[in-house]
Amino acid sequence: MTFDPDLVIRGGTLADGSGGELFEADVAITGDRITEIGRVSGKGKEEIDACGKLVTPGFVDLHTHYDGQVTWSQDITPSSQNGVTTAIMGNCGVGFAPCRPSDHQQLIQLMEGVEDIPEPVLSAGLPWAWESFPDYMDWLSRRSFDMDIGAQLPHAALRVYVMGKRGARRDPATPDDNTAMAALAGDAVRAGALGFSTSRTLNHRTSTGDFTPTLKAGEDELTAIAGAMHKVGRSVLQFVLDQDSIEEDLPMMLRVAEKTQCPISFSVTQADKAPRRWRQTLDSINQASARGLSITAQIAARPVGLLLGLELSRNPFQTHPSYQAIAKLPLTERLVRLRRPEVRAAILSETPTSTDDPLFFRPNYDKMYLLGDPPDYEQPPENALGAQARRQGRQPEELAYDAMLSDDGRGMLYVPFLNYADGNLDAVHEMLRDPHSVPGLSDGGAHCGIICDASFPTYLLTHWTRDRSRGEKLSIPFVVAAQSRKTALSVGLYDRGVIAPGYKADVNVIDYDRLHLHPPKVHYDLPVGGRRLLQQVDGYDATIVSGVVTQRHGAATGARPGRLVRGAQGSLH
Repeated sequence: MTFDPDLVIRGGTLADGSGGELFEADVAITGDRITEIGRVSGKGKEEIDACGKLVTPGFVDLHTHYDGQVTWSQDITPSSQNGVTTAIMGNCGVGFAPCRPSDHQQLIQLMEGVEDIPEPVLSAGLPWAWESFPDYMDWLSRRSFDMDIGAQLPHAALRVYVMGKRGARRDPATPDDNTAMAALAGDAVRAGALGFSTSRTLNHRTSTGDFTPTLKAGEDELTAIAGAMHKVGRSVLQFVLDQDSIEEDLPMMLRVAEKTQCPISFSVTQADKAPRRWRQTLDSINQASARGLSITAQIAARPVGLLLGLELSRNPFQTHPSYQAIAKLPLTERLVRLRRPEVRAAILSETPTSTDDPLFFRPNYDKMYLLGDPPDYEQPPENALGAQARRQGRQPEELAYDAMLSDDGRGMLYVPFLNYADGNLDAVHEMLRDPHSVPGLSDGGAHCGIICDASFPTYLLTHWTRDRSRGEKLSIPFVVAAQSRKTALSVGLYDRGVIAPGYKADVNVIDYDRLHLHPPKVHYDLPVGGRRLLQQVDGYDATIVSGVVTQRHGAATGARPGRLVRGAQGSLH
C-alpha cells in the first residue's frame, strides 16, 4: 500500500546541492523527509507549481550571531528571508553561555562591542534562564523557530566563567584552568554544541574598549579545549584572526588542529594593507589539507562593507566637533540643524579626530560609494565619491553630506573595507572557487547599525550566477552546492543540504528571474524599539523547513517547524 506524500513540488528545475547539472523533476516530501525525486505519480496533500522555477536545498549559514535573538524571537530574520534553513550561531568567541549572573553585563558589553547589538536590546531581550551551556541548550530545545539553529561554545564566555576577572583581563590560563575549561567543553558537545569558537583580532572589543578575553589565549589552552570537545564527538574549531598577526597565529591554529584532529574553520578576506595575503593563506590551508587536516576557509560573498548614515552607528563626520554637538538629538531635530548653511559650513570645515574605536577610519572618499537602487556592491573606481567630486570640481565631503541628507536623512554611504583592494571582486571569485572554501561571514543578527550582510545567500545567486558584468560568473549548481551541501558537511550536518530521498526536507522554490535585493533600510523592531538594518528580498516563492512552508512569496506563514540541532547529524550513506 502506498501513501500520498504531504507535499509535492511539481516540475521545478533542480540544483540539487550535489554540484551536478540542473535537471527538471518533481520533489515529494512526507513528514520532514524528502521521499521521491523524478516524476511523482502520487498527489500531495499540498502541491507547489514550480514550473520555470529554481528548486534548491535550503541554505546552511555557518557564521551568524543569533545567540540573543533566538531567546526573544521565533523568527530568525533576516536569514530566514534569504533562503536559509539552518543557521549556526556562537561564532567569534562571543555568546551568552556559560555565564554566572554576576557576569551578565560583561558578556552583554562584549557582544555589543564586537557585534554592534545595542546593550538596551540585549538587556531587555535576554531572559537569562540558564547558567551552564547545557542549560542554555536545554532551554533553546524547548523553543521553535522558522528555521533550524545550531550552536557553538563561545570561548570568551567559557574563559570568564572559569577564570573570572583573570579571564576577562586576558591572563594566561593555568593548567587547572585548562582542565576546567576542557571539562566544560566536553559537556557542551554532549549537550549538542557543533563546535567551539574563538577570536584573536584586535577589532573585537567590549563596548567599553577592552579587548576580547580570548585575544592572546595560549596554544595549551586552545589545545585542551579543542581536544576535549573532539574526543566526545565531532566538533569544529572556528576562529577569527588579524591579517597583521596571521603569520604567527595561523601556524599555531594548525598545530592545534594537528594535535587534536579537530576540524577548523576561519574567515579569509582580502585586506587593503596586504592585498595578496589571502592567497598565501589559502595556499597554507591547501598544504595543511594535503597533510590530512580538515580545514575550511569561510569566504564573504562580496565586500564586507560599512554603511554610514545619520540613522546608523557611524558617519564620516561623527568626530567633527560641530557634528558631535548635535549628534544625540533625534534625527528630525538633527536634520533641521544640518540643513542650516552655517552648520553645514562648520562641519565641512572640520577634520576627523582619531578615536580608540576599532572601526574608526579616516574617510577615504576614493573608497566610498553611493550604494544605489538596486544596490551595487561591485562599482568601478570612477563611481567613488572622490572621483565624482573631482569631475564636478567639488569637495567629496560635500557629496557625502548631501547624500546622507537625502531621503529625509536616511541616505546611506557604502565603504567596502574588506575584499575590495583591487576595486573589483576578482579575488572573491578566486576565493570562492578554492576547493577548501565555503561561503560564510554573513554575520546574520549582528552589526545592527553598520553592516547588512545577512543577504549573502541571495547575493551569491543574483550577482555571481546572473548579474555580474565586471568579471567571470559562477554556475548555479556550484553556488547552490557551496552554500547548502558544502556548508552543511563542514559542520557535520550530513542529513541536509541536498535534495535526495531520505534527506531532511529543507527546500527553496525560487523565481530566479525575479530574485532581487532591495537597498538596506533601518527598522526599529528589536526589543525596546532597537534599531537594525534589513534588506527586503523578492523572488523566494517558498522556503520549506522540515517539510513545512515557512515563507511564501516573501511573507512568513507563521509556521515554526525549526528546532535546535543538537550535535553532528549522521550520514545517510
